[in-house]
Amino acid sequence: MTDAKLIKVTLVRSLYGQLANIRNSARGLGLRRIGHTVEVADTPSNRGMVNAASHMLVVEFPAAEKT
Repeated sequence: MTDAKLIKVTLVRSLYGQLANIRNSARGLGLRRIGHTVEVADTPSNRGMVNAASHMLVVEFPAAEKT
């Protein structure tokens, strides 16, 4: 899993008042509070959770490494 690409996800808005599936997606990504940043593997399931809560998140994709 060392070759797995990572994406950096930051929660920028509160989970309060959101639908349950949006709250659960943010929790599933490991986000706990506003301003909390996590790095998760770039997998289809994680992309789906990011898309569900995209209006509350800032997503950073790492620059392509040149070898």
